[in-house]
Amino acid sequence: MLDAQLHGQVLNQALPYIQTFRGQTFVVKYGGSAMRDPAVVEGVIRNVLLLQLVGIRLILVHGGGPEIDTLLARFGLEKKTINGLRVTDDATMEAVEMALLKANKAVVAEIQKAGGRAIGLSGRDADMLQAWPISEELGRVGEVVHVDPAVLKTATDADLIPVVCTVATDKERRPLNVNADSAASAIAVALQASKLILMTDTDGVLADVNDPNSLYTQLSTQEATGMIRDGRAARGMIPKLEAAVAAVDGGVSSVHLINGATPNALLMEVFTDTGIGTMMTA
Repeated sequence: MLDAQLHGQVLNQALPYIQTFRGQTFVVKYGGSAMRDPAVVEGVIRNVLLLQLVGIRLILVHGGGPEIDTLLARFGLEKKTINGLRVTDDATMEAVEMALLKANKAVVAEIQKAGGRAIGLSGRDADMLQAWPISEELGRVGEVVHVDPAVLKTATDADLIPVVCTVATDKERRPLNVNADSAASAIAVALQASKLILMTDTDGVLADVNDPNSLYTQLSTQEATGMIRDGRAARGMIPKLEAAVAAVDGGVSSVHLINGATPNALLMEVFTDTGIGTMMTA
């Protein structure tokens, strides 16, 4: 009986949020353990389809670090990083694109197996993601400088869920490897999405990385910038915070950092009063 009452309370909380968000656009950066554990994958996809069913326009953006590492090892290519970014020569770029396209079609298949309709896209399709190289030292690693959202709007207008892997194109139409968090942020800004949701392997932003109870439930862009500047942000969290700040500064109403492995994380964050992760606003 208590469980039934709890579920009823959650559903009652959800109603005004469903009414508010119907017709709006959410960009979800899908990654981490949420892409690797079959049971978690199934749960995330069901959440995504439910969000779409109540009228929210969904775009999924993903990377694929583990998949890339596996393919590099198979090809006998050494993994090299500088400040957390993958050094990407021409051979590595070829492996990166192959791995991401394979991961992309796997996500599409999961959505369609669950009864949805999805279309897999690369950032190179229709010149969606245009980028320039960050540095000669990193090789074919890029920073997104322009997003053409036309193909994404066409897909969502047709009730499809676009699934975007983060390979961009340079001015010579050659591939560039781009960070999935920053790409999702740029897409959210270009679409003027109401929410950008970044899935992580932690419960959100922690004041102390060693204390899971130090979660920030709300964070301003100023506080996030301060955490990056003074070193309180863990190394892996820095690109996510930078992407979140860029999204809010670019007009996205709110950014949410959630643990993708938590059951029903998307629904709990979007449709309940308290949420479960960290929400960033201006």
